[in-house]
Amino acid sequence: LAVKDPTAVERANLLNMAKLSIKGLIESALSFGRTLDSDYPPLQQFFVVMEHCLKHGLKVRKSFLSYNKTIWGPLELVEKLYPEAEEIAASVRDLPGLKTPLGRARAWLRLALMQKKMADYLRCLIIQRDLLSEFYEYHALMMEEEGAVIVGLLVGLNVIDANLCVKGEDLDSQVGVIDFSVYLKSDDDIGGKERDVQIAAILDQKNYVEELNRQLNSTVSSLHARVDSLEKSNTKLIEELAIAKNNIIKLQEENHQLRSENTLILMKTQHHLEVSKVDVEAELQTYKHSRQGLDEMYSEARRQLREEAQLRQDMENELVVQVSMKHEIELAMKLLEKDIHEKQDTLIGLRQQLDEVKAINVEMYQKLQVSEDAMKEKNEIISRLEDKTNQINATMKQLEQRLQQAEKAQMEAEAEDEKLKQEYVNKSESLQNEFSQKEKQLLQLETDLKIEKEWRQTLEDDLQKEKETVSHLRTETQEIVNLKKEFLKLQEKNKQLKSICEDQEAALQELASKLSESKLKIEDIKEANKALQGQVWLKDKEATHCKLCEKEFSLSKRKHHCRNCGEIFCNACSDNELPLPSSPKPVRVCDSCHAILIQRCSSNVP
Repeated sequence: LAVKDPTAVERANLLNMAKLSIKGLIESALSFGRTLDSDYPPLQQFFVVMEHCLKHGLKVRKSFLSYNKTIWGPLELVEKLYPEAEEIAASVRDLPGLKTPLGRARAWLRLALMQKKMADYLRCLIIQRDLLSEFYEYHALMMEEEGAVIVGLLVGLNVIDANLCVKGEDLDSQVGVIDFSVYLKSDDDIGGKERDVQIAAILDQKNYVEELNRQLNSTVSSLHARVDSLEKSNTKLIEELAIAKNNIIKLQEENHQLRSENTLILMKTQHHLEVSKVDVEAELQTYKHSRQGLDEMYSEARRQLREEAQLRQDMENELVVQVSMKHEIELAMKLLEKDIHEKQDTLIGLRQQLDEVKAINVEMYQKLQVSEDAMKEKNEIISRLEDKTNQINATMKQLEQRLQQAEKAQMEAEAEDEKLKQEYVNKSESLQNEFSQKEKQLLQLETDLKIEKEWRQTLEDDLQKEKETVSHLRTETQEIVNLKKEFLKLQEKNKQLKSICEDQEAALQELASKLSESKLKIEDIKEANKALQGQVWLKDKEATHCKLCEKEFSLSKRKHHCRNCGEIFCNACSDNELPLPSSPKPVRVCDSCHAILIQRCSSNVP
């Protein structure tokens, strides 16, 4: 007899005990008709059987003081595999009355039963065999098929409603002993099979309803998650759309601002150019008048230098006024130099534009050369194609001549046949031989005709293709002619641009000549001022009468002094006025030298 494995016998016994305890618990709970508490005997027996099942094949783990063999280790592992079990593990660790790992394991089993998820937790644990191998031997009940069967039986416990008080119960010191008297059969049990069938049907219905409820809950949660994700994506899209609209509005505003600024800058530059032109013209006129006056002033100054050497002391007193006027002249010179520099910058810009126009002309000339080269190549191709077409026509004519000769030969052969038939009727055998030879010649001629026809067809196809290529080349030549016309138009535009550029260069040269003349005039004015620095004004006490009208100065007749010749006039005699662009009012000018007069207080006026 074969000896049975003792571990297999233990597993089978524990499986049978689990079946009996689960079945008895379900039957008694349904007959009891209300929620179970911790004092219910079948429930206590069920927990004892589950402890024995979980302890089977458990490895002994070494500790500091002794060897430890508890089921809390694998149950604590469920927390990592099943996230919903974290709440049970945390509540078991927080219970104050539990001191041993076995007490924590018992509390964990009770809480899992109240949650109706004991089967789910243990199924996650059984699936991970590599993790269970750290706690159980290879022959343990939880590592074999019996463990999966027990997990399947535990699903039936979901019909039981239990309300267990774990906090005040002493779970550390309980003794786990299985009471076999509960599971022994009696006559009453044999008679109650019909009741068991009804209970099983009720349990199946309840399990089906609970499973359906779970599936519906899972679908509802998934739908809620999808709705949340869609709402989030919708809000994100709305925000992005609003941001994009704001960006578009900002860009439009910036574009409008830039356009307005561009127009303002154009208006300002045009206005500045017009003002500068008017100023330059007015300054040129003033320089012309001042040039004439300076020439006359220089001749009179030499005469006055001899006559008025005695007035040098008074001129030294008035030198301060002359220095201030000199500063004004220097400022005017600086302004003129700035205008000259600006005009030189415009000259440089116009020259750069001229260089760009010249570069464009060079590019257009190069493109024209390239197009002319292409035209030459295409003309050569056309000439070649024309030669090919002439050759093809010649071959066609030769083929037609051959065909005519073949037809003539055939006609001659047929005539000879008829003659021979009429002449040599008696010589049938010899005629038959000749006739067969003639037929052979005829067949050869027909084959030659077919070949020549095919050749002619191929030549016609080639001729058609060549005609198409010639038409394509003609279109290309037409395009080249159009390009030539466009190039001629561009050359005309280039000539126009060159003429405009030459006009601009001439205008710039005229401006440069005028500016150089103005520079020379300014240098002449500087030299005249240097020459007049030695002159002095008359003293106020000595200048009592006007130079022209010889009347005495008073409140009504103010003194006006010429800055160049030193003459003193009254306001009645100095009526000559000249408008200047730098001053809002016209300025009084000397009658002799046409220089600007300076108003001077008389001795009687404070």
